[in-house]
Amino acid sequence: QVQLVESGGGLVQAGGSLRLSCAASGSIIRLGSTGWYRQAPGKQRELVAAISSGGTTNYADSVKGRFTISRDNAKNTVYLQMNSLKPEDAGVYYCNAGVIVAVAPWKYDRWGQGTQVTVSS
Repeated sequence: QVQLVESGGGLVQAGGSLRLSCAASGSIIRLGSTGWYRQAPGKQRELVAAISSGGTTNYADSVKGRFTISRDNAKNTVYLQMNSLKPEDAGVYYCNAGVIVAVAPWKYDRWGQGTQVTVSS
């Protein structure tokens, strides 16, 4: 069973920091391109940051300079370091990744279950 598990969410004051983790489990070879998304109440899910299998990153304008996405291929884990958090950063954060496996269909597209981030003003 190929799964993504997020962790690291919580309650933080404005200006604080959190680090989210997205770990792949199961019989996998590696994580492919991975994105972190967030969904605030009543809003659509939006892409916050993404990282390719080669390490190329891109960010939503709203988080540039504050968030950093990175990956540890040995651990099949992608991180999202969030600094200078603002109340508008609150929401449920999900990771989405292409997971490469050794047998057909060779790749799965998976979403994690989400982790809640709350930022108090």
